[in-house]
Order: sequence, then structure tokens, then C-alpha cells
Amino acid sequence: MTDSPPHRPHALRPFALAVTAAVSTLALTACGGALVTAAADPGAAAPVSTSADPGASTAPTDVITYGHQQEPPCVHGGWIEQGYLSHQVLDALVSLGDDGAVEPWLATDWDVSDDDLTWTFHLREEPTFSDGTPVDAQAIVDNVDYWLEGGNSTAKVWLDDYVEDATAVDDRTVEIALSDPYPLLAENLTQPYFGIQSPTALATRSAEENCTSPIGSGPFTLTEWNRGTNIVLDRRDDYDWAPATAATQGPAKAERIDWRFLADPTARTAALRAGELDAIYDVQAFEWENLQDEGYETHLFNTPGRPQQISFNTTRAPFDDKRVRQAFAYSLDRESVVDSVGKGVIPYEGNGSVGQATDGYSQAAADRYSFDPDEADRLLDDAGWTQRAADGTRTKDGERLHIEFPYAGGRTINQDGAAIIQGLQQQAEAVGFDVTLIPFPPSEAAAGAYTGPDEYDLSIGYWTSINAGILHVIWRQEVGGEPNTSNSAFYFDDELESLIREANSTTDPAEQDALYQQAQETIADEALSIGVYDRLSTLAASPRLHGLRQENSQGGPVFHDAYIAD
Repeated sequence: MTDSPPHRPHALRPFALAVTAAVSTLALTACGGALVTAAADPGAAAPVSTSADPGASTAPTDVITYGHQQEPPCVHGGWIEQGYLSHQVLDALVSLGDDGAVEPWLATDWDVSDDDLTWTFHLREEPTFSDGTPVDAQAIVDNVDYWLEGGNSTAKVWLDDYVEDATAVDDRTVEIALSDPYPLLAENLTQPYFGIQSPTALATRSAEENCTSPIGSGPFTLTEWNRGTNIVLDRRDDYDWAPATAATQGPAKAERIDWRFLADPTARTAALRAGELDAIYDVQAFEWENLQDEGYETHLFNTPGRPQQISFNTTRAPFDDKRVRQAFAYSLDRESVVDSVGKGVIPYEGNGSVGQATDGYSQAAADRYSFDPDEADRLLDDAGWTQRAADGTRTKDGERLHIEFPYAGGRTINQDGAAIIQGLQQQAEAVGFDVTLIPFPPSEAAAGAYTGPDEYDLSIGYWTSINAGILHVIWRQEVGGEPNTSNSAFYFDDELESLIREANSTTDPAEQDALYQQAQETIADEALSIGVYDRLSTLAASPRLHGLRQENSQGGPVFHDAYIAD
């Protein structure tokens, strides 16, 4: 029996099956270059085919062909799109059950010391990495060290303020020592960013190789990457340690996953209808009900953590003035725009800190700014923006109330999201803001475009997580002694950070939620961030595909139990 700090299970994240019901600016470990695959010697590497024809390989008889919307720079890293892929290859210490409770995986059980500063994980005996390396205590220690050293930037920012070190007590026992109590540690370790890699691979291969083709203990191995086209995942026949959330134990049912990259949502949907794909990711809202009516199975996961939200750059005019930030928030009828574009599928979210699927959610923060153009007018007048140009834009001392609003189209923002942003632009302009939208491509986003304090007035983005501890990741002031670039409002406040830290270390769930809610309400009162819509993870699958499910921490597809049958 697992002995861990008191924590209530999450409310079940909603997902839907076909016809029965209808009703997702990150730290990123980037790498590039050609894919390599581990040979018998995990320190050696063999080039993999770069053919543009995904059918060039000899195909086994049971292949699932899946269409995804984005190709990440590499497989393992700190971005959710990488987590979707790496979860097929890398197992974790623990998993998140369907009821939101933490369940065993590579660890059979765990316990916490009386002072809440030492976590002890006990490991299963049978798991091995695909290179033959045992999944033992030293392997876990090597992975914790790798995270803390920055090998995975997202893993680091979750752990570095709390985890001091990890120690192998014996081959099957690992101790993790903390500097402060961190009751959500096990829960956070269920995220795919914490997939366990072969220590031999970490020690003998380059960071680029381990990022591009990680070696794990999971049900599939990555055997081929045709850049711009697809990734091939082949079944590992000796796999027999799936988490309790799996429908069956033993190897995956499918021999191969052909993971294709199709950025155009219309093309993905057409390929599904034509039978060229067995499943697709990121279903457009207007197609949701159509696909259900046509007999396709649909899955929807409302991702907890930070929703799609707009942050105000508080370091430069005009949003260095709280009144102007509040006026912008009041100028938007966000709910009507989301409902219009989202067709009842995309949920409106008013809270800019965490979404409604997250424990410790504050409805008061979500309700802080309702649509009130009269109040927006009053605040702008009070802030001195009293004149208007010929086109209706407000001016002050001869300067237009100009707003630059970049967004990463095709990466952070999909087509439905872009339509929502355009609707908000029109509403803000009706009050007197001059909003310039600046869509930029995924390549620029991967290179860190529009992340500095001199590069934008508004920023939109999300950060998926399981709990409100994401507040610490986003609103802390420093990471490793450097300014926290994930704080897209550039708002650094000792009292807010102390409040979030207190919440992170509070072991009573009710007290923890109250502290997290207080932090969200501070963020809302200061008009630092306003919510727009919940980030969703959506799938549609052919009636021929059975056993597909979504992972419970991030909502990515899980193919271990999936198979094709007419």
C-alpha cells in the first residue's frame, strides 16, 4: 500500500466516446540534427532512413497509422508535444489513475518520512530498458541528477527548488531528499516529462541523440524518423510492466505505430475519413459533432494547469499601468467569442492562472473581469487616454493606444485559437485599443521569438500540469539564479512567490487549495493574466481502432492497448 501525504483524488478529467457523449510559452529542451538509433552497443549509433516515403519500411501486419498536428524538434523534452511521443517509449516511476490518484508503475510503492523531507520509492524487479540495462535504483538516481542538471528543462523547474539529491539505498530502493516539504512530488512525477531513460544511454550518447531517440523501458522503441513526414514506433515484445491504468499487461497489441505529422487540420480529417489514418489529434471544433455522427470515436481531455491565457507585459507602456490592463480585460466578451468558435466543445475559461480541471481552482479569479465596455472606458479615461484618432483609437500625448500581440500559429495556437484571438482583437478595438496581431511560425517559436520584455505587449500561451503547483513554475522570480522567462508578465513579487511556496509545502489539501486560490485572486486583482479558454487534447478514431485511450496527466494518446479489428 502506498503511504504518501494526504491528497484527495482529482475529479475525473472528462473524455468522450463516439456517439455516447460529446462533450489542451513553454520551457523547451531543443535539439536538432539527424536521428540515430541505438545499436547493440548503446554507445554506438546507426543512421536511420530519411526517406520521405513513410511506407518505405517493411510494414508488419498490424500497424496503427496516426496523424498528429505538430512535429517536435526531438522526442524527449519539456514540451507537451514531446511528452506525447516520449510516453510511448519511456516509462515513469508512477502513473496517474483514471480517478486522479497516483498509482504504481516502475515503483511498486513509496512512503514519506515524518518530517516530509524524504521520499522512498521501492522498484519492481523485472523492468529493463530496451538496451538491456536494468531499471534499478541507480538508474533512477541518474535520471534525477539529469533532470536537476537541466537535461530536461521542464523537469528541472518542477524539482530544483525542492529536490536536493537522490540516493540508491540498494538495487530496488531510492531515496529522494527534499529541502522543503513537497507533498505533490509523486503526482508531478506522473507527467511524461519525467520518463525514465537508460543510464547507459545518458552516459555514453550525446544530449542530441538522447533527445532525438531516447532509450526507455516502454512498450515501443523509436526505430525510424523521416523528418517532416513520420516517426515509426515498433513494439517491444518482452514488455510486461504496464501501469495499472492499462487494460492489459504484456506487450502492446499493435506491432507498429506510424506516427505521421500533418499540420493542416482539414487534411488530417480528410485522411481519417478516407481511411488513410486510423486516428487523428486536434479535432477542429466544427467537426466534432460531424465525426461523432459519422461513427468515429472521439476523446476529449480538458488539460489541467494553466489554460490558454493572455499575459500583460507589465514592464512597458501601456500595460505598465494597471488601469489599462483592467480596461483591456473589461473590453473583451471572451465567453461569447469562445462559444462562437468553440461550438460547445472548447470551454471558456476566465481564470488566467489555472483552468477549471485543476485542484485549487478559484472561481472568484475567473469571474474577476466580466464584459463591461463602460468600465473599460472609465478606466482608460482615468489613465489619461482621453483623446481619439480619426479611426477611433484612443490617444494620449499624441501617442496611439497601440498594442502588439504576437502568437505562435500552428504551435501554441491552433486554427480555432487563431479565430478566437481575431474575435478578441475586434472587441478591444471597439473600445479604442489599436491591436496588431503578429502570427509567427513554429520555427520562430522554437527559436525563442517574442519572449523578451521588449518584444510584445500581450502574450498568449498555456502550460499543462496536474495541479496548481504550476503557479510556482510560472510566477517565481528566478530559475537557477536567472530571471524566470516563463513569467510572461515579467511581474516579480516577493509576497506572491512566498504565498505560492507556502501552498506548495502545505500537506493539508484544503489549506493548500485555499492558499493557491489566494494566489490566483492576487494575480487577477493585479490584472496580470486573464483566461480565454481551456486547452484541450482531442482525438478522433476510426471504428476499426479499439483500445485507444488518453493518458491522465496530459491527455496524450496511449497506444499500448490499441489494435485494429473490423
